[in-house]
Amino acid sequence: MGARRRTRSLPHSTWSADAHSLPARLLAAACVIALVAPVSVQAQSGQPSLEELIPDSAVENPDAWADLGAEGEDLPDDPVVDPDTPMADPPGMDLAWPEDIELPPIEDVEAPEEVEFVDLEIAGPQVAFSGAEIIEISDDLVLGFPQREPPFGGRVDFIERFEALSTIRVLDTDDDNIAQLSARAREDEELLDNLLRVYGYYDGRVIRSIGSRDAGEDTASERPIVRFDIIPGERYRFGAIDLGSLSAAPDAEALRAAFEIQSGDFLQSDKIIEEQLDLDTALGETGYPFAEIDAPELLIDHEREEGDLTLPVTPNGKYVFGNVVSSDPDFLSSRHLGTIARFEPGDTFKRSLELDLRRAVTATGLVSTVTITPREVTPPSEGQPGVVDIDVALEQADLRTIAGAIGYGSEEGIRLQASWEHRNFFPPEGMLRIRGIAGTQEQLAGVTVRKNNFGGRDRILNIDAYASTIDSPAFEARTAALVATYERISTLLFQKPLSWSIGGELVATQERPPATNGVSQPRETYFIAAIPAYAQIDTTDDLLDPSEGFRLSGRLSPEVSRNRGVQSFYLRGRADASYYQELREGFVIAGRAAYGSIVGTDLRNIAPSRRLYAGGGGSVRGYGFREIGPRDDLGEPSGGRSVVEVGIEARIRTGFMDGAVAIVPFIDAGSVSTSVTPDFSEIKIGAGIGVRYYTGFGPIRVDVGVPLNPEEGDAPVAVYVSLGQAF
Repeated sequence: MGARRRTRSLPHSTWSADAHSLPARLLAAACVIALVAPVSVQAQSGQPSLEELIPDSAVENPDAWADLGAEGEDLPDDPVVDPDTPMADPPGMDLAWPEDIELPPIEDVEAPEEVEFVDLEIAGPQVAFSGAEIIEISDDLVLGFPQREPPFGGRVDFIERFEALSTIRVLDTDDDNIAQLSARAREDEELLDNLLRVYGYYDGRVIRSIGSRDAGEDTASERPIVRFDIIPGERYRFGAIDLGSLSAAPDAEALRAAFEIQSGDFLQSDKIIEEQLDLDTALGETGYPFAEIDAPELLIDHEREEGDLTLPVTPNGKYVFGNVVSSDPDFLSSRHLGTIARFEPGDTFKRSLELDLRRAVTATGLVSTVTITPREVTPPSEGQPGVVDIDVALEQADLRTIAGAIGYGSEEGIRLQASWEHRNFFPPEGMLRIRGIAGTQEQLAGVTVRKNNFGGRDRILNIDAYASTIDSPAFEARTAALVATYERISTLLFQKPLSWSIGGELVATQERPPATNGVSQPRETYFIAAIPAYAQIDTTDDLLDPSEGFRLSGRLSPEVSRNRGVQSFYLRGRADASYYQELREGFVIAGRAAYGSIVGTDLRNIAPSRRLYAGGGGSVRGYGFREIGPRDDLGEPSGGRSVVEVGIEARIRTGFMDGAVAIVPFIDAGSVSTSVTPDFSEIKIGAGIGVRYYTGFGPIRVDVGVPLNPEEGDAPVAVYVSLGQAF
């Protein structure tokens, strides 16, 4: 082959006709050349230098030299290479072949003995560890645990968490979802890796394999299965623990004991969160309202197999309570709020008492929003705690309410109740209520004055004046009464283990037996004074719908009555007990028993409205209201001096309407006697079934009962509708 002549020129596209000066053109040329042939390569390959590529003529007249274009210095001819002859000395390369270097021979790598291919009831090949303990999570997911030493600490909890979070476990194994299995397997593998680190296994490994489980001779029925072999390795421990300036707190030793992580304990990241919350609670409950805890930092040292924990804690001083300060003293005064609070000035600050005050102010029903803020009055000094006042910012709510209720019983008829109230008519917390009842058997008009938190937290003074008429199967009555009580009772926000009340009653009533065949008997007038008292122990878990616990209550009312010139003294008493037990989720057994007695006088000296009766929706279902017991010569209930009641029901939640509906079979029994002790020979039994619809404010009850041993005049079926459980 003949020699070829080649020339190098700068591409014309690099330049414009008149836009560049001489220095710029020289610089561009130098850059292009430097890129094509670096100086270090020139030195080794013998290529011309930069000075040689730019002749003197280019320096003297650069424009003319640039216009030469492709005309330039000849380049060396390309070497002639024979493709059939190996090159002894490749052009441009002067490095000798390193023939004195010996490479080690390649050895065959054998698989570890503990790894083998087994099926484990899986048709397809799987990489698995022999002797691994297998945990089957679902039909298409198994876990293998080949590591025996060291033991996998916390493995049970580890598996439970994985079961709760696994995406494969909730996947339906069918043709539509098989394609998702691989993607979900990767998600579960990442989940297992994260869980291992949560439990302190930072060197752990998860080996994923996918195969198929043989479901029988029909190969078409083979099902995919994912297996994860988990090798946790060594579990890391806590190294150094830095809790910031906690040691500067006066209670440093007790506070440090609340943070139950020590150096050398096994590392578990969620344990850090738990103990951080415990420490925050301890600070808030021992006088540190301004304490701060920053986010924890965990530094893992793989060489030491430890994690150093830093939790910046700043106690910011210890304090005691000062005064409670209201933002609206004309509405709710600071003095009144101090009465509500469960702390006194000088008590050690506790965050729980601060939150309790907020709940108590909310429970008044007088505010729409409330904000409670500790404010430093005196800083800590010379080992003495500081003082914080509690600022209460209030925003008034709508204070007027109109309310209504409706009830129905097949033997009682309809009962409509309505009321209007102003909850702060007599500040602070002085309520005025006007109420009325219009029903088949009862009509009432009344006025109530109520003072909440009167003389102490959760104590209520209630004064009620009313006039009513009652036309029941047992008696007819026209009554005027003034009733005053001082009580401490449970509310929806504060269900109390002990409730009580004591009060006084002044009653004037005209009563007679019900008319029979249009014939009415003359009315008798009774003047009654009573001092009723009540107490209840409540261990249940819910005020309106209990599922656990019991209630035990008692009522005593010493009374004096004057009728037809005869003055009588007697004692009315009643005891009630109920018990609730959840046998399984959504299945509650509830039972009740009651006993009442009047001692001290004959039955005829007791006004019919003060006697004891049984029957109705809250007593023995299946019978009419107050229709169980002794009867007069005309066959009408006349009441008695003793009563006994028992009842049991099963509250069974259904899946209907997202579990809001329950079926309630029940059976009740009761007896009323004219003596001071019950007469069980006349016991009445009723049974039936009910429906409960659970709402946010309590269950709506519909019960249908039938009398199992009725008397003449008893209806074959009784229906009861109300809010709340029967007991």
